[in-house]
Amino acid sequence: MDKLGVSTLLLRLVLGISFLVHGLVKFQGGIANTVGWFESIGILGFFAYAVATLELVGGIALILGIGTRIVSAFIVVLMIGAIVKVKFAIGFLGIPEMAGYELDLAFLVIALFLAINGSKFLSIDETFFK
Repeated sequence: MDKLGVSTLLLRLVLGISFLVHGLVKFQGGIANTVGWFESIGILGFFAYAVATLELVGGIALILGIGTRIVSAFIVVLMIGAIVKVKFAIGFLGIPEMAGYELDLAFLVIALFLAINGSKFLSIDETFFK
C-alpha cells in the first residue's frame, strides 16, 4: 500500500461524499427551489437538474471509484462555473449571507488533481479494468 494511493483515495472519498451530500440536499430540499434560484441568477432552470444529478451520481461514482477522471473533469467545469457566475463577486471568504469561493476553489483543485492523476486504489475501475 503506497502513500500516494492512500492519499489520492482520501481526496476521492472526501470529494465524492461532499458532492453526494450537496446533490442529495438539492433533491431533498425540493429541486424546484434550486431551479428557482438558478433562474433568479440568470441560469436556465434545466441546469439545476443537471448540476444536482452530476453532484449526486458523480459523488457516488467517486466514492466507488467509477470513472474518476471523467467525473472529476465535469466537477472542474462545474466549479469554474460556480466560482465565475456566483461566488467570485462575493469574494474569497464571502459575506454573512453567503459563503465565498474558498470551498469551491478547494473542490476545484481536488477535482483537477483527480482528473489528471486518477485514483485506482480501492476503485471499481481498477478491480474490473486492470
